[in-house]
Amino acid sequence: MTPAALRGGTAVKIAPAAMAAAMLAVHPVQAQTAPAAPPQAAPATIAEDFKPSSLNQPGQQFPQVNSQGYVRFRVVAPEATAVKVSLGLGGRGGTTLSKAADGSWTGTTEGPLDEGFHYYHLTIDGGTFNDPGTLNFYGSTRWESGIEIPAHDADFYALKNVPHGRVEQILFPSPSTGTQRRAFVYTPPGYEKNAGTRYPVLYLQHGWGEDETAWSNQGHANLILDNLLAAGKTRPFLIVMTYGMTNDVRPGQPGGLASFDIKPFQTVLLDELVPYVDTHYRTLADRKHRAMAGLSMGGFETKLIALKNLDRFAYIGLLSGGTISLEDVNTTPGYREKVKLSFVSFGSREIEGGRSGPPGGPKVDPRANAEAIKAAGIPSAFYVSPGTGHEFQTWRRSLHEMAPLLFRD
Repeated sequence: MTPAALRGGTAVKIAPAAMAAAMLAVHPVQAQTAPAAPPQAAPATIAEDFKPSSLNQPGQQFPQVNSQGYVRFRVVAPEATAVKVSLGLGGRGGTTLSKAADGSWTGTTEGPLDEGFHYYHLTIDGGTFNDPGTLNFYGSTRWESGIEIPAHDADFYALKNVPHGRVEQILFPSPSTGTQRRAFVYTPPGYEKNAGTRYPVLYLQHGWGEDETAWSNQGHANLILDNLLAAGKTRPFLIVMTYGMTNDVRPGQPGGLASFDIKPFQTVLLDELVPYVDTHYRTLADRKHRAMAGLSMGGFETKLIALKNLDRFAYIGLLSGGTISLEDVNTTPGYREKVKLSFVSFGSREIEGGRSGPPGGPKVDPRANAEAIKAAGIPSAFYVSPGTGHEFQTWRRSLHEMAPLLFRD
């Protein structure tokens, strides 16, 4: 069956291979807890230097993370008969906890986990629950527990003593959906004081199962920009984050993710949100100063919308969300003349063997696509996050690499 999506108000058929190439592993939780690559070799001895996770609720001692990236869990459930944590090494079903005489359940992951942020949940006697020790983050269409494995390069998204921008919630009218919709807007340091300055805008989309809170909560997009600006490495710009209307389609349901219809969100974005932002913020309201990017399914949305609306966007970013091929360039009117940057990124484990694609689907070579459009003179950048898969550390690093390349006019 050839899936269809509505783009620009017209029904357009998308070939299955193109759909698969664009929608690469769009389930964040599955990808983070079950990376495709074999797990890294475990150290001979587990270091007993465990400390509470930085994402624990106040006063909670568990879960804990050690210097090697192992995680130790402890849950008090005296009446339970089985407790399991979804987080663990890929393909082995998570971490099974053992019951102690005091009614607590404890267990340590079989091996070290990737650096960065991970979602997880508990399964207690067949029911799904969040870990009472941690903060919650919206992912996999529910509020999930979250844990942070300290990264060697965490400095670029660390909270530092530098000037900080603001992330504020806005509610904008949406006649097409008959609702008031929510978005979050990052304004850079000095926005309030520099009343005569206008700014470019990046529209930044989350992945499947997530919402408009993902990029600031899990991704630390605001801190990444604050630190880049403090170092003089990027131009100040606004970031707008809204719900991409992704989560009504579910893997495993009839049609699955291939049944996703872009038209409702395209209408919200182009006809409602962009005009609202341009009216209520001091923006440079032209295509040369507007970018769209997204992670995973947000990258898929970006490709569907931006390539059909090059009168609106001059910068395109696909973060683990497909590739831009020479065929895309040649079949998209105005691409060569109008697009100032095509940015594509992946985690290294997403493209091991040189190719990437969904399980059972056709594989594409994003490196070859990147080299082909670069050889054709298309302004582009290709980034690979070392040692990561389809997860937020990949996307944090990708934003850090992409931001300095935007709006360099």
